[in-house]
Amino acid sequence: MTDKSVYIYPNAIVETEDIGEHTRIWAFVHILKGASVGNNCNICEHCFIEDDVKIGNNVTVKSGVYIWNGVRVEDNVFLGPNVTFTNDIYPRSKIYEKSYPRTFIKKGASIGAGSVLIAGITIGRYAMIGGGSVVTKDIKDYELVYGNPARHHGYICECKEKLKFKSDKVVKCSCGLFYVCKEGVISKV
Repeated sequence: MTDKSVYIYPNAIVETEDIGEHTRIWAFVHILKGASVGNNCNICEHCFIEDDVKIGNNVTVKSGVYIWNGVRVEDNVFLGPNVTFTNDIYPRSKIYEKSYPRTFIKKGASIGAGSVLIAGITIGRYAMIGGGSVVTKDIKDYELVYGNPARHHGYICECKEKLKFKSDKVVKCSCGLFYVCKEGVISKV
């Protein structure tokens, strides 16, 4: 690692060379050789990142998160403390898959503390998952979900304010962004 802007705590084990500028990696983190971590990320204490993991720029991974093979995390994602990823739908001891389902966390999504994400799902852009949720299916862009299993509880702006749709009309958030809801699909205008 030649980039002096990267901070790696002395007790961290970082086997990959693919760490972006201004990324901080704290104590007791282990990142395997093939993993990729983008620019300006913060990987907090006691995290593990397997070799077939791609993490974008400006991502926060709070303490106690283990990211298994097949996970793709886009830019500006927040992974709360102890978020649990899975990568094997039918696990058995000492029986290994040739490949694992891909799990996608899209740009700007936030996953609350202690949430569990079942392998092979996609979390949409700027979606928000409440802490302690169990996510078993895809989550749409801008969707707010929580519970066990995670259920739809509305839509949320990029600024974190809950959006209030009365019909398939354009809604303006107090931050100034506009959204339209057509057949349950939210788009920024």
